[in-house]
Amino acid sequence: MPATPPDTPWLRRFHPAEPGALRLFCFPHAGGNASYYFPFSAMLAPGTEMLAVQYPGRQERFNEPCIESMTELADVIAAELADWTHEPFAFFGHSMGATLAFEVACRLRAEGAEVSALFVSGRRAPSIPAPGSVHLATDEQLIADMKLLGGTDTRMLDNPDLLAAILPAVRSDYVATETYRYRGAPRLDCPITAFIGDVDPRVDAAMARAWADHTTGPFRLRVLSGGHFFLVPHLGTLVEAITTSVAGEQKAHLDASVPHTVGTP
Repeated sequence: MPATPPDTPWLRRFHPAEPGALRLFCFPHAGGNASYYFPFSAMLAPGTEMLAVQYPGRQERFNEPCIESMTELADVIAAELADWTHEPFAFFGHSMGATLAFEVACRLRAEGAEVSALFVSGRRAPSIPAPGSVHLATDEQLIADMKLLGGTDTRMLDNPDLLAAILPAVRSDYVATETYRYRGAPRLDCPITAFIGDVDPRVDAAMARAWADHTTGPFRLRVLSGGHFFLVPHLGTLVEAITTSVAGEQKAHLDASVPHTVGTP
């Protein structure tokens, strides 16, 4: 039974969490939606409170216009999350969602809210350009690119009615992703962990290692078997890595908040 949803259309909560659990905001890939993270949430609960970001133009927000600018989308989401960042929080994003999570983290940091940890998946660092023109292609070419990357049920891609429903949001996200240009920003102070598949056609290890340039904190790269949507068969590995990192950050936060006393011999 899904937990009580937050009072904003931008967030979905699928499972309740225990008191004091760290919040993990998850950002979907291009064409994705919040429900993609339901299995992720089930594995993280109740030790981590997962909140999935829901972009406009899909599922219950189907009738809302999509946002075709990564900058505008990051601005809006950062404003929406401002009231949710008074307790420690972390970000996870896959593909387009990784870049978006980074941009939102930068905006929140400028307002004094530092993300505890950033987990990025299947995406090159923001400073490495990723130009493309698929968003200008025909529907058939767009569908072919989706098939190349995987991650979408092929039954949906072969169903004209379902395609007509999802393609506008997919194309909108491709516009946002392919027209995105990194504008530069002060480095984050949090740890960044990057996950990629070893045969991902969109990102290689060198592109992922460049995420290290975007933080003053520690960086770790995890290369797992698979393509662009390697995370599906490796969900347990991702959950373990995230919970381990989150536990370490929470302990460091608690240790920093406890006054140190000097004992007498």
